[in-house]
Amino acid sequence: MKIWLLRLLGAVGLFLSGGHAPARLSAAFAVLLTFASSASAVIERHQLPPIAEYAASPTYELTVDGLNVQVTRFDSGYDYAHFTRVSGSMNLQVKTLYGSISQWAISPAKLPIAATVSGNTMSFTLNQEHYLIIATDGRRLVMAIDPPYVKPPSSGAGIRNVVTQYGANNQGGGWATAAVQAAIDDTHNAGGGIVYVPVGRYYVGNLTLKSNVHLFMEGGAVFRFHGTSANYTHDAFKSSQNRWLTWWIKTTAGSTNVKIYGRGTLDANATNTIGPNNFACNVVVPLGTSNFTMEGIVVRDAGTWSVIPARSHNITFKNVKMFNSVLNSMTEDDGIDVNECQDVVIDGCIAIAHDDSFSTKTWAGTGITVNWPGSPQPVDDVLITNCLAWSDYYAYKIGEGTNQTQNNVRFVNNVAFDCAVGVGISAKWGNAPVTNTRFEAIDIERVNGNSWGNSAWWHGWIQDADGLGGGNITGVYLKNIKVRDAGNTAAALEGLNASSKIDTVTFENVVMPGQTTRATTLAQMNVTSVQFATNITVR
Repeated sequence: MKIWLLRLLGAVGLFLSGGHAPARLSAAFAVLLTFASSASAVIERHQLPPIAEYAASPTYELTVDGLNVQVTRFDSGYDYAHFTRVSGSMNLQVKTLYGSISQWAISPAKLPIAATVSGNTMSFTLNQEHYLIIATDGRRLVMAIDPPYVKPPSSGAGIRNVVTQYGANNQGGGWATAAVQAAIDDTHNAGGGIVYVPVGRYYVGNLTLKSNVHLFMEGGAVFRFHGTSANYTHDAFKSSQNRWLTWWIKTTAGSTNVKIYGRGTLDANATNTIGPNNFACNVVVPLGTSNFTMEGIVVRDAGTWSVIPARSHNITFKNVKMFNSVLNSMTEDDGIDVNECQDVVIDGCIAIAHDDSFSTKTWAGTGITVNWPGSPQPVDDVLITNCLAWSDYYAYKIGEGTNQTQNNVRFVNNVAFDCAVGVGISAKWGNAPVTNTRFEAIDIERVNGNSWGNSAWWHGWIQDADGLGGGNITGVYLKNIKVRDAGNTAAALEGLNASSKIDTVTFENVVMPGQTTRATTLAQMNVTSVQFATNITVR
């Protein structure tokens, strides 16, 4: 049998698997239509609703085996495209609409991807899904290619469709909050199941996810934040931004087995709401929950910390895409900040932000944390792996909050595309210890920003911003670090004093720019700002 036919049958089988075959026929036919344009690759496109904010890019066009894929204009430092590879090898063509391509690069640089350029067209082939950042002549295209996944049926036993069963407005013409929340509540009260969100644009207020509820969003389904503070709860005041925040989509404290997944978009709409309303949302807040999963979702245009799991355990983020601004006009739009959680895995995600991309934090029960349930908790056993970061501050960080112990935080096999600091520990607030930290297999491509005067591939320091005396950082292991850009300032190991110091630090196989062998001294790694740091090993 022809290879292309096998791929076709496999793709259709994926959509029909798992029962409810009649309800899945439309999805199968969508695959057939997609395949008709491509004998090599089967892809699923995620077309956003046709409104001005999701207009086509004026800079780029994208085809995959001749099939047009939407490139969305995003006036935040880049444009982006999002689709799912179902099967097959993908032949991609990126066309620039401004003229011929003279300079270009594709990140992650470590892959590497062999591309050819002719005039205004870049061509390359991929045999598997990746998240890419393509730079051409000072412009950037973010390409998020997701892996295959299994869709649930849109109706049937245990499925509650927010449009067909609850009448949710999916045209952006009114509020859909009550309908969506009713579907969530009914699913929870029935013992669990799936809340199905079809393609469309939904204006929603605060939503509360409850135990055993799995919220599925189709590709092209968009929850859009309205931004008028009267329509949302006021959950935290962020003094550094001088504005109230709402927890837009949160979990019930004490909940378990909660999931939000699919290929839909959560649009925080900060570009249009921060100015007139001075009000923002933490987009997803897993709060006092356990066994929580967020998978495949796009988060875009946040005006404050985007995704903030807090005082929770057994948390998983998989293939989550955070498309925030990297421009100076938007601040503190962090990607994922793990706050006082245990047993957390962040795998295969991309976080683009003006502020930190990925971080862990602990607090003193004040400020934005005053309404969090329970007492302050430590951070323990966190793995951040296979991720891509683009930030004007830290790409991968522990801190700044260290009011409770942080232990066994690991950053493994990640890429920092652009940042002020590639990897680091910033113990600025609090005096609790940071112990057993690991940064391994990190590729730092470009260090260009400025975070509190620092622009370096690595920065570890202890401060005493709150007068508590500072804590200790003990047991830091950096291994297999590829530094393509060392930055503009010295890398640091800066303890505060003899009582609050950095101890037992190992640098192993750190390769600096222009070198092919590992560094053997701190000076070769540009780690020249050293104080109150002991037991340092370079090997």
